[in-house]
Amino acid sequence: MDGVHFTWPGRPRFSLSIDRFAVGAGDRLLLLGPSGGGKSTLLSLLAGIVKPQRGGITILGTDITKLTGPARDRFRAEHFGIIFQMFNLLPYGTVIDNVLLPLSFSKKRRANVKQSSSPAKEAARLLTHLGLSPDEVASHRASSLSVGQQQRVAAARALIGGPELIIADEPTSSLDRGHQREFLDLLFGDIAKAGATLIMVSHDETLADNFTHVSRLEDFATMERGAR
Repeated sequence: MDGVHFTWPGRPRFSLSIDRFAVGAGDRLLLLGPSGGGKSTLLSLLAGIVKPQRGGITILGTDITKLTGPARDRFRAEHFGIIFQMFNLLPYGTVIDNVLLPLSFSKKRRANVKQSSSPAKEAARLLTHLGLSPDEVASHRASSLSVGQQQRVAAARALIGGPELIIADEPTSSLDRGHQREFLDLLFGDIAKAGATLIMVSHDETLADNFTHVSRLEDFATMERGAR
């Protein structure tokens, strides 16, 4: 990110400005900051969900600010795996339906899977590695799962097809300390295998030891909130 400035439409009193922000391939970056501090906005900018009013965001050699909205959507589908804070699973879809969903939008990720496996087998492998038994949960609706199970399904969905970047928005906030560490260990294992870059945001400073790099949003960004 270079010289980025963003204001949410209809919310002119909020702005996020970033002079320079860079992440290297294969890094595991934990981005710390309080709730409401602009971390989710940063992730939305990185993923091309929103576009800054000025500045450049270059990812894998492409300045995504120069892409049209549909082109940014395609770029995100090809190169990003996203673990949302609330998981955003399709509630009435099965576990397998949810894990395979990204392959419906990305020819590249679908081709990556088919090089060594079938989509169903790769989904089962990821679920198994993340601590879920496909034989027990594969045909279950996502809405019937526990929070911890939904979290693992969301991670498998983000990882399938080997996207280069994984971004995670407070994915451990609903877990106790022991399950947080277990989940991160499993997640890091698959990310390392894929050679992917991880950017995770959290307000929980106790997670820092698990990451290769730790930054605070205020180290490189300025957020302004005007008076109401």
